[in-house]
Amino acid sequence: MFGTNPIRPPVSGDGQALSVQHIFPTFQGEGPYAGWPAVFIRLGGCNLACGFCDTEFESFTELSLEEIMTRVEEFAGATHRLIVITGGEPLRQPIEALCAALIERGFKVQIETNGTLYRELPQEVDIICSPKNTGVGYFPIRPDLLARINAFKFIISAQLKEYAQVGEVGQGDTPVYVQPMDEQDDAKNAANLALAMELASRYGYRLSLQLHKIIGVE
Repeated sequence: MFGTNPIRPPVSGDGQALSVQHIFPTFQGEGPYAGWPAVFIRLGGCNLACGFCDTEFESFTELSLEEIMTRVEEFAGATHRLIVITGGEPLRQPIEALCAALIERGFKVQIETNGTLYRELPQEVDIICSPKNTGVGYFPIRPDLLARINAFKFIISAQLKEYAQVGEVGQGDTPVYVQPMDEQDDAKNAANLALAMELASRYGYRLSLQLHKIIGVE
């Protein structure tokens, strides 16, 4: 959306219907489960408007929990057992019931969040936090979410200096991934990759590439 999206507040409810942008089978391209066959549930709307975000999440429709589960089961089969709930910002919506239903049916569930919202999700859910930069520093990560985070993923831009505080989160045992930002420019992307590699080497972080873009899938 490149910062053009409306900023949407969190919504309440029982989670029996959610605003969904897209449900599709693919490979997880980023972070801890890169390379895994997966079904993505992309939810609509975000509580932030980041200028570097290249994802469309505003042409969403409302689907019932039953409809979502039916589509997931159709795509998943026996092989796509990782379900990635993303957005937009997935914690903007009441996804507790969806997570519980997926776990009950034997799926592995991962969400990616910007770290500014919190919901009480089942312990089996893997939470990947990708902090977002305000231009003068990162939005604070909620303390109640912090204890649940399974990995951090920082998007690295040499141009935007998005990495200024990356070294500050490298405390403790939570894995940290650094991923070069795709700025749709070969020279900028090369600089972003070089910087991400340098940060990974300096701090012992893990380099994450957008595998789905490399192999040409959604």
